[in-house]
Amino acid sequence: MKISPSIIKELRKDYGEAFYLLDSEQFSKNFAELKKEFSAIYPNFNIAYSYKTNYTPKLCKIVDESGGYAEVVSEMELEIARRIGVKPERIIWNGPIKTPAIAEAFLLAGGTVNIDSAEEAAFIMDLAAHHKDKTLSVGIRCNYDVGDGVVSRFGFDTNGHDFMEAVTLATTTPNIKFRSLQCHFAKRQIEYWPARAKGMVALIDSLGIIPERIDIGGGLFGKMDDSLKAQFASEIPDYAAYAKAAATVFADYFKDHDVKPELLIEPGSAIVGDCMKFIGTVKTIKCVRGKAIVSVLGSQKNISMSGVNPPLKIIPMGGHRKEYTDADLVGFTCIENDVLYHGYNGSLAHGDAVVISNCGSYSLVMKPPFILPNFPVIDICGEKVEVIKRGETFDDLFHTFNF
Repeated sequence: MKISPSIIKELRKDYGEAFYLLDSEQFSKNFAELKKEFSAIYPNFNIAYSYKTNYTPKLCKIVDESGGYAEVVSEMELEIARRIGVKPERIIWNGPIKTPAIAEAFLLAGGTVNIDSAEEAAFIMDLAAHHKDKTLSVGIRCNYDVGDGVVSRFGFDTNGHDFMEAVTLATTTPNIKFRSLQCHFAKRQIEYWPARAKGMVALIDSLGIIPERIDIGGGLFGKMDDSLKAQFASEIPDYAAYAKAAATVFADYFKDHDVKPELLIEPGSAIVGDCMKFIGTVKTIKCVRGKAIVSVLGSQKNISMSGVNPPLKIIPMGGHRKEYTDADLVGFTCIENDVLYHGYNGSLAHGDAVVISNCGSYSLVMKPPFILPNFPVIDICGEKVEVIKRGETFDDLFHTFNF
């Protein structure tokens, strides 16, 4: 995705002075590359894409067309999958809260629900009793120590009574299909990946049960600019490193087994993080007590990055240029900590384009309707510009209010 002053000028005419650029081709490449690395070690492997990370329908459709699963955590995301044509059996529903009526319809249609609590287990037991002519597909979310110092809130404590009750339900109820064991751990550092894999293998050993799927969740770093990598305390692994750390455990364990279950991971940031750029515009430049403050049409809320300086490029579009040292690029919102970039050194002018990369992860989906509606999303990968999402309007945000 090459961005030039002429391209920015043309895009501004139609879409305004702030917008996202989506690189759908890069997303497809990332999906294929990640799957290839894991499959090379453990062939029966697939990806369940985390909708919550970036639920842009075009990306979700690419996953479905590439043979991946939809990993959803709400009825809203479930509806996205439905509307783009994902079959229920290709959808995995995680998450701590599931609306019973919608979960019932989903299960009866052939979708898989990963049980997260005793309350959900009781609901599914009751559902199975009322629909003995239907087979319900379920998995169990597992919670065990991987040494990351975090007590995760997701899934059953595998040492607890509720977990064994859920396992008994899933394995002994005649019209319940025990589909998977699943876990989710948030830390992305690679040292915790062997622990989650070995923990799952130990659990399978202790239960004496091999499910159809073993799902070890998400939490992977993705591709990023070197300037961003340098700001992390730990090394940023590539796809091959994650595959070696986790898939090898399962390849070794199942090498002498006749049954080799499908191994799944649930990446989001790892395949979408570098697939979106945010383009803003320098609107004002002022000096406050010796500090250069550059106001941008754009916000930290648009990029969902804090505590780091994102990959930044300034495209000259304005008039008189001036060199600045230690300038802060700040957002349009009226909160003090809305800073997109700290300590910029270089030339700037009013009207310049501010290009921020690596903002495909959580940015679009977590932008609140705060002060301004969100900006358009456009894809310029192909021969023509494709509007992925039009800019939001006042009516989009306020039609649910009673004036």
